[in-house]
Amino acid sequence: MTAHYDALETREQAAREAELFSRLPGVLRNAITAPAYAERLKGVDPATVTTRAALARLPVLRKSELPALHKASAPFGGFVAAAPGSFARLFTSPGPIFEPEGRQADPWRGARALFAAGFRPDDIVLNTFSYHLTPGGFIFDASARALGCAVIPAGPGNTEQQFELIEAYRPVGYSGTPDFLKILLDAAATAGRDVSSIKRALVSGAAFPPSLQAEIKARGIDAYQAFGTADLGLIAFETEAREGMVVNEGLIMEIVKPGTGDPVAEGDVGEIVVTSLDPHHPWIRLALGDLTAALPGPEQMRSHQHADQGLDGPRRPDHQGQGHVRPSRAGRRDQQAAFRTRPPASRRHAPGRDRCDDAEGGNGGSKRGSARGDRGHAADGDKARWRGRAGRPRHAAERRQGDRGRAVTQARLRRRCKIAHHWRFSPGRWAFRPRLDRLGGAPAEPCITPPAPVLPGGEQTGHAPSLQPAESGFPWT
Repeated sequence: MTAHYDALETREQAAREAELFSRLPGVLRNAITAPAYAERLKGVDPATVTTRAALARLPVLRKSELPALHKASAPFGGFVAAAPGSFARLFTSPGPIFEPEGRQADPWRGARALFAAGFRPDDIVLNTFSYHLTPGGFIFDASARALGCAVIPAGPGNTEQQFELIEAYRPVGYSGTPDFLKILLDAAATAGRDVSSIKRALVSGAAFPPSLQAEIKARGIDAYQAFGTADLGLIAFETEAREGMVVNEGLIMEIVKPGTGDPVAEGDVGEIVVTSLDPHHPWIRLALGDLTAALPGPEQMRSHQHADQGLDGPRRPDHQGQGHVRPSRAGRRDQQAAFRTRPPASRRHAPGRDRCDDAEGGNGGSKRGSARGDRGHAADGDKARWRGRAGRPRHAAERRQGDRGRAVTQARLRRRCKIAHHWRFSPGRWAFRPRLDRLGGAPAEPCITPPAPVLPGGEQTGHAPSLQPAESGFPWT
């Protein structure tokens, strides 16, 4: 796979950045026609917001605030100017948070991710994400159809019926959680059913550790990971370069101090904040509650070919540049992304599930994640606070002791970002690890709400950010 989805993927990062910020003023003008944005952005002249510094001065909207805002001003909290009837579909995610689907082609921007995973027009895709209330199934369904694929809307569960569909239609592609893909393959082997037509997969919404990746690959399936959220759609995805996940086009990513919205120093761990340039439903500085860190060094090539050296540090499959994302284990609400630099082998930790914003869903999903939920983070007004040992505002040490305090704060953040696989990203690139949501019933189903930093453009090109999936995909909530 050496082709690109479109010319946007081969742009220099400087050209991409210039194009994004040339569009931002228009998006802001459109956003303030909605009452909630009009209030939040009161006094802001959209024409002046043309740089990252100017964008950083705008208020942060925390995803954990959305349930209360949506309840107070149903259905979309006043952040959408258009009437609900003008959209194609209307969804709900745990919270509840209500999300609309636009009528445009590929409203969730997922076709680019499928293309990067090797899907092509006229392929038949078995889509096992849920089609019930949450947008997960529809996100991948719409994305596959936008690419020109035929979709089998299978949903999760019912393995016997899935075998009948696979044997009849012979799909070459699979979209769903990695867990359910393993269930299908194991059950088929036990029952003697033929599912050998499936050669590639785009997975998300659950943990996808190296051991499972190797097992799936040994069975002849080339699987890639993707990351997204029910609010933002598909944020990042893996490419053939296996250098992390690539940040999708139309997104501006920032890394900020948890609970403040202020950009962190280069290389520091911080919270992911995303601005979406979707003209139908823009998001301005939406804080996901996920952690990431940027590393210095030259940027990776954004292509489907194996990337050249250039990232600071040793090359590895989980290397991540801006937009490189690696999903972690499934959580309860949004995906959790924990990003950090790769420590010495003696200091590597098991995957972590801590979030900056426990109020949004806390740690859930696996038993392990639930057991550790009390060690996550919680929001206290505008001041995010640690739970557990530290009972004071996260950046208290930094405020007291300046640079030394910042080092202490970063050490604590990095301990909270314990993960088995680490990412790195060059300037402008992101490395993170999202936590996934699980839908109720059936095998853990992503609810689309993944973290994360994705390279605008989808694939890796010369100087664009890219993401690498971690152990899991993401739940779409």
